[in-house]
Amino acid sequence: QLQLVESGGGLVQPGGSLTLSCAASGFILQYYAIGWFRQAPGKEREGVSCISGTGRTTYYGDSVKGRFTISRDNAKSTVYLQMNSLKPEDTAVYYCASRPRGFNGCDSPILHDAYNSWGQGTQVTVSS
Repeated sequence: QLQLVESGGGLVQPGGSLTLSCAASGFILQYYAIGWFRQAPGKEREGVSCISGTGRTTYYGDSVKGRFTISRDNAKSTVYLQMNSLKPEDTAVYYCASRPRGFNGCDSPILHDAYNSWGQGTQVTVSS
């Protein structure tokens, strides 16, 4: 059974960095595009970044462009989100999600309807 588990969230000061991990099990990761999303209280889920199955294509939301970097290690079945220069407005629950098999590409804008398997989320809080 396909499963995604996020980790690496926590409390960080403004300007700090965190790296989130999305560990996949139950499927061969290289066949799936993976996206990162976030949702803050009272706000809609926002597409943060996505990466194609091969890792050759990546996209970022405008609010994180230049600060976040997505990467993947298919051998370790893990996708990462390196977050630098964090701001209070980055505070949210972060989710990783996979597209259905056969949709190996990554598209912009990053729409949550295109992803059908989701992790449970990890909380990121940026505060002094």
